[in-house]
Amino acid sequence: MFSSRLLDWYDAHARDLPWRVGPKARAAGAQPDPYRVWLSEVMLQQTTVATVTPRFEAFLTRWPDVAALAAAPLEDVLGEWAGLGYYARARNLHACAKVVADELGGVFPDTEEWLITLPGIGPYTAAAIAAIAFDRTAVVVDGNIDRVMVRIENIARPIREAKAEIRASAAERTPDQRAGDYAQGLMDLGAGVCRPRNPDCLLCPVAEFCEARAAGVQDELPVKPAKKARPVRHGVVYVGLREDGAVLTERRAAKGLFGGMAGLPGGAWAEGEAPKAAPPVKARWREAGTAEHTLTHFHLILTVMTAKIKEAPEGLFWTADLETLPTVFRKAVKIAA
Repeated sequence: MFSSRLLDWYDAHARDLPWRVGPKARAAGAQPDPYRVWLSEVMLQQTTVATVTPRFEAFLTRWPDVAALAAAPLEDVLGEWAGLGYYARARNLHACAKVVADELGGVFPDTEEWLITLPGIGPYTAAAIAAIAFDRTAVVVDGNIDRVMVRIENIARPIREAKAEIRASAAERTPDQRAGDYAQGLMDLGAGVCRPRNPDCLLCPVAEFCEARAAGVQDELPVKPAKKARPVRHGVVYVGLREDGAVLTERRAAKGLFGGMAGLPGGAWAEGEAPKAAPPVKARWREAGTAEHTLTHFHLILTVMTAKIKEAPEGLFWTADLETLPTVFRKAVKIAA
């Protein structure tokens, strides 16, 4: 049976992850911490395990439970999130923590139906938390599981066009017992064996169920959709430097890209020529170069202007910890320094 083969493999080969209660500990009675499961699932959205692991541990050091996270200023949470991208996740993380801490007595709901009502928790995250934290029978389908199911069923269409078929296949195979371990087993299988490139079918515990392998097309799947040209936007940023290395920054609007985070002052970003932007304060500004960064929907090229500044004008403030800035702004500061 597919699920039993996978669970046997997971019991022997589960990854050791800081948010995970492994199969041996689980069998001995250890229970997952819903806070850690929730935090990891939010951080892992659109981000790799390698990137998340040290950041997850840093978050836990500062905010070891949901009450501590709820009590933290949003600006601190956004600063700790800097560099992870998709910053709406951090705002929703903080909002969700406040709901759980203030309205639910610090206790996470244990069903998909209730979890999905919380800020920032969509269908996938609700299913993952329900299965992994509470061992509820739930159909969990992330990027790794998408790929596994596409190969198991030999689906010769891009994943985005085959979502219903993928989910149906995943639902058919999800067991009533150990649903959390089963989901994590599929994730580990996709990450380490059924990889995007060069899947290692000889090590796959469910190879006999794989229609793509039987047809010899496992390396050709998943089918990639045609790439669309990514638009290029231009802008100007002003890097005001204090003698001690602190940078002149502004608080970005709550909504929009990098919402609520500290950022460099500058103009709008638009396709074509960079829009004109008045400097934030009178100074001897000079052009230091350009900073480039690729975001989800466009590639950004910023002209970097820099000057030595002694005092922050009204509405702006100094940021000494540059790690709290989004990556694109850190690139600009590096060019200006």
